[in-house]
Amino acid sequence: MDTRLNETIRLLTVITVVAVFCIILFISLVYLSFAAVYALQDWTGSLIGAFLIVGGGYLLLLVIFISLRHRLIERPLVRFLGSLLMSK
Repeated sequence: MDTRLNETIRLLTVITVVAVFCIILFISLVYLSFAAVYALQDWTGSLIGAFLIVGGGYLLLLVIFISLRHRLIERPLVRFLGSLLMSK
């Protein structure tokens, strides 16, 4: 019983830390995106063009992330959860 409680606490701790990290990363990414847009505005001469460049960069990152999701997300997550739940 005690090991299940420890495993549950460890799992909830990891989930909480990852959630907080993702929220902070998202907020930072929003501010950095606007900074990049206004920096690119001077280079492109158009605010709309700068937003399109930054949006295109995010679409490219999305395509890369989707194509590498097994290697970047699923395998490490399965290994971590397997080691957490199978530990004695």
